[in-house]
Amino acid sequence: MSVVTNTTTIGAIDAPSRRNTELMMMVFAIAISVFAYANVGLAIDGKLPSGMLGYGAGLVLLGGVAHLVVRKFAPYADPLLLPLATLLNGLGLVLIWRLDQSQRLIQRAKQMGFTYSPDAPKQLLYSAIGVAFFVAVLMVLKDHRVLQRYTYISMVVALVLLITPIFFPEVNGAKIWISLGPFSIQPGEFAKIFIAIFFSGYLMVKRDALALASRRFMGMYLPRGRDLGPILTIWALSILILVFETDLGTSLLFFGLFIVMLYVATERTSWIVFGLLMSAAGAVGVATFEPHVQQRVDAWLAPFSEKTMAQSDQIAQSLMSFGSGGTLGSGLGQGHSDLIMFAANADFILSTVGEELGLAGMMAVLLVYGLIVERGIRTALAARDPFGKLLAVGLSGAFAIQVFVVAGGVMGLIPLSGMTMPFLAYGGSSVLANWALIAILIRISDTARRPAPAPAPSPDAEMTQVVRP
Repeated sequence: MSVVTNTTTIGAIDAPSRRNTELMMMVFAIAISVFAYANVGLAIDGKLPSGMLGYGAGLVLLGGVAHLVVRKFAPYADPLLLPLATLLNGLGLVLIWRLDQSQRLIQRAKQMGFTYSPDAPKQLLYSAIGVAFFVAVLMVLKDHRVLQRYTYISMVVALVLLITPIFFPEVNGAKIWISLGPFSIQPGEFAKIFIAIFFSGYLMVKRDALALASRRFMGMYLPRGRDLGPILTIWALSILILVFETDLGTSLLFFGLFIVMLYVATERTSWIVFGLLMSAAGAVGVATFEPHVQQRVDAWLAPFSEKTMAQSDQIAQSLMSFGSGGTLGSGLGQGHSDLIMFAANADFILSTVGEELGLAGMMAVLLVYGLIVERGIRTALAARDPFGKLLAVGLSGAFAIQVFVVAGGVMGLIPLSGMTMPFLAYGGSSVLANWALIAILIRISDTARRPAPAPAPSPDAEMTQVVRP
């Protein structure tokens, strides 16, 4: 819409809000999830599941609330981010409920003396709290540039979140949990958001020094010694996390995120080379003396060896799940990924996707993750402020690195990390943190796609006179 202001016809660039497109995509995402739920019930019991109506109503309620909040508080936001997150969250609930029906897992719990309780209702509750997080972030965070004021506070919060689990007992060989009675939280999931905020604010100030003040050596631009300080500090912290918490996944996420944001801010390929060399050196060094990390590396190198199978057969079962799935899979509810036991709905939930939906289903799920990352990068390109660009890249990079680390671990590409697949796996911390991450991306995209304001009226316009001869 063109705006005429006095003697100028320069107007605001109008842009469609795309909210109706988002609504249609939300309906599509919820319909796919409900169809998958019905498919699992028919495959297991030969009839529609009794909780299908409640599941569908819950998804419609959560998705509807999230859509209305976006329509009200971020009307120009990217129309695909919310439907993609809803689709993954809905499919995750279906997969967790499918594993809840496993008689093998129920019998296993009874043999170990535990009272079996299904995880799907708890995951639905976590999803509702995650959507509440999403709503709160959008309502409170009116402008993402406000976060730049809290650069170093974000660093302190991130370090506290990463260090605190050291003082709590380890769970499954890693100290990544804070447990207080029945309540437990994985703070590393939230730390990635604060780390992205800190890196964005820090690189806003230091990127010129890092990009321009360097020396050329063998075709690469080497940073000055004084500028190496931050990356050496981050590298040392990631190694310390790996040593004291034996948390390979958070360490890779922490260091990889910094390297990605450094590359985007400085456009220097040498940072990528340095990052890979230092990360490899640190990982190899720690694996030589840390037993838990060494065990995971051994399981990665020889998943079917007698030594590995004696300790844990999870990797081997996961690889066999992918192999038995073939191209189209065995069908939802008809696989045997529950042989992985207690981690089947958490770290290894992609194994269920690979076996029951096959290679085609895996590609579809990874494509949905890739689309979220692509929309985040597109948001960064459209952002008008450098901080917003870096923050959108950082959040998208953290999301992409986590997906790669988890998927690579369960498929045998890299050692198993212990992290969970965003939105898909069971876990309250992951769902809450990733809904908050999506909310920040939506806020940045709303600012980026919002129409430019109309130019202010010129004070000289009224004084301009036409002099006729």
